[in-house]
Amino acid sequence: MQEESGIRRPELLLPAKDPEVLRTAVRYGADAVYIGGEAYGLRAKARNFSAEEMAESIRYAHERGVKVYVTANILAHNSDLSGAGRYFEQLAEMKPDAILVADPGMFMLAREKCPNVPLHISTQANNTNYGTFNFWFGLGAERVVCARELSLKEIAQIRRNIPQDREIEAFIHGAMCISYSGRCLLSNYFTGRDANHGACTHPCRWKYAVMEESRPGVYLPVEENERGTFVFNSRDLCMIEHIPDLIRAGVDSFKIEGRMKTALYVASVARAYRQAIDDFLESEELYESRIPQYQDAIRKCTYRKFTTGFYYGRPGEEAMVYDSNTYVNEAVFLGIVEEITPKGLARIMQRNKFCVGDRIEIMKPDGRDIPVIVAGMYDCEGTPRESAPHPKEIMDLDLRKAGDPLTGADVETGDVLRVVMHGTGEEM
Repeated sequence: MQEESGIRRPELLLPAKDPEVLRTAVRYGADAVYIGGEAYGLRAKARNFSAEEMAESIRYAHERGVKVYVTANILAHNSDLSGAGRYFEQLAEMKPDAILVADPGMFMLAREKCPNVPLHISTQANNTNYGTFNFWFGLGAERVVCARELSLKEIAQIRRNIPQDREIEAFIHGAMCISYSGRCLLSNYFTGRDANHGACTHPCRWKYAVMEESRPGVYLPVEENERGTFVFNSRDLCMIEHIPDLIRAGVDSFKIEGRMKTALYVASVARAYRQAIDDFLESEELYESRIPQYQDAIRKCTYRKFTTGFYYGRPGEEAMVYDSNTYVNEAVFLGIVEEITPKGLARIMQRNKFCVGDRIEIMKPDGRDIPVIVAGMYDCEGTPRESAPHPKEIMDLDLRKAGDPLTGADVETGDVLRVVMHGTGEEM
């Protein structure tokens, strides 16, 4: 990833919970995508990929020059190892571009079963110093993911003390865990579901109160506003204004959190960071001039308030503690165009309710947002409908711009459709 100018061109790494989101990530600018199988990853509640879907998705991405990394980053128990060995043998045949692990036992097993697949070390392994990075590199790892607690100054120091042909990956956007690099015990304590086995119930997002010893049953709020009471929740990480600092620190791969996120989230974040990275590599002045545009684009998906996390030192309370753990929704995901019918209609699997006459947007990978009106919609039998109230219905849409039918360049297979909301809560 070393450029002739001395700047390391970063990889943009996006999450995908299923094949549809993977295709969206590829279309909207990812250099690489990380996915999970049906076991051994840390997102057990995500839909994840079957073996057949994973093989097909790897083929799809490779045909388009995009890498695929497979997560197997649980902290394994004895009972996991025999099954993990068989899983790694399957992965060896699929030829992903890397396997992501955290547990030393899983590392050794993957190295044995997948000798030709690169190994990356997950943030779950608590990688906080160059000694740890060099430990893993010495065992044969090609990349190590930074613990979220590292500052840019510390990452730059790590870069100076590791081999230049080995890679640093760091999270640059998405949810922040309350615990040290994700090693949380709350879920296991409250529900018996182990976060380090991929089954986190996210108790840091729950509401809590204080009960005084002599007044049992009287619950005193810790902090309250109109949306509830929250004491653990963090803001979301967002580094889109700080691309130059990340590159200069020596980060090779810019990782977006969110393997349970929608295609709209992935498309919005991928497109914004793709443009920001490319603009900076073309001209720092161009990048600086467009920061408000990147910020606006990021906010047109589901998010919490933003923070720069630990990158500029230990964050103060105002930077990490959040006054509400509810998400802000400035756009609603309607669906992805699956094909253009012979009649020129856009076929989608509908995800949220909308109606004939609604104004919506077509999100284009090149950065354009095309406002259109839903002039008509038809179900799978061709019957006209006035609305699409039921999720996952197949609908054919007659979309028009200023009253005119769209051209082939205006709407294409793979485009994301959304409704953008304004502060009043009204549609655009």
